[in-house]
Amino acid sequence: MSTSTRSPEDASSRTPLSIKISTRLKVDNPRTQSESDVKSANTATEDLRPHLEADSPWDGEFFPQETRRCYGLIPNSPTCAEKVVMHPLYQAVCDKFLTTKNWFWSGHKKTFATSKPQIMNTVCFSIRPGAHSQPLHRDDWCYHVVAQKADKYPDDLQRDTGIGWFVAGKDATFENGCTRFIPGSHLWAHEQEPDDDLCAYAELKKGDAFMMFASCYHGGGSNKTKDEERLLYSCFMTRGWLRQEENHYLNMNLDTVRTLPREIQDLTGYTLSEPFLGWVNSNTPRVMLDPSIKGNKDMVQNEQPA
Repeated sequence: MSTSTRSPEDASSRTPLSIKISTRLKVDNPRTQSESDVKSANTATEDLRPHLEADSPWDGEFFPQETRRCYGLIPNSPTCAEKVVMHPLYQAVCDKFLTTKNWFWSGHKKTFATSKPQIMNTVCFSIRPGAHSQPLHRDDWCYHVVAQKADKYPDDLQRDTGIGWFVAGKDATFENGCTRFIPGSHLWAHEQEPDDDLCAYAELKKGDAFMMFASCYHGGGSNKTKDEERLLYSCFMTRGWLRQEENHYLNMNLDTVRTLPREIQDLTGYTLSEPFLGWVNSNTPRVMLDPSIKGNKDMVQNEQPA
């Protein structure tokens, strides 16, 4: 998977890039596109098309009337769950930036806790001809983040609440409304207003991907074509101690959750956020899937994790 962007000043240019996190912290990765990426995109489209067509127009200004959405990509498309949400590069970046480690006193003993990232939301977007551009926004607003200006990204990597991952189901171009974003805006203060003139455009080939922090100002572009759909599979991950934006506890029944691989079950919230967040009857929430798990016991770490 790969990305490219172009600025509004040179809309004819197409510049291959390494996959970037919010366009500032670079993860070296050559531009590649395999047949499996395209095949996965085709399969995901087959899975989600009925849900897109069943969606209704948005009541308000945040989404254009021409846009359709499908939520719950994990239960609705095994391909999206495996190939989009669980993409190894995306999960590795989320693990690096969204894992929280801490220690606490328990009496006179230090105890240690590691909270791993969890899913924040999953959406497939179908942006159709005539759709206007979406307002520039940050996806961390649901966590009431009031960011302070930063000259560089902090070494402790704890600034952000989420990371987004956008995979193209069809070619995404400037003309058909590819994602626009403001490079460097993840370092801005809360009070700084987004400026549309600063936008770059994440043009993607089918099967390619774009990654950014939830604090980066972004929005869907306008679809100026007569007959092209922009199809995008998106997801965000967040910290394990924050509430999920899309409630995965309610959009999947337990029978569906039981069919998922263990790592996806954990990702959707069926594991504790250490030291003891999300318990059920003083037990890990995994007890809902495996009643044999014993509760009523300490679940903290007595040694500092690596």
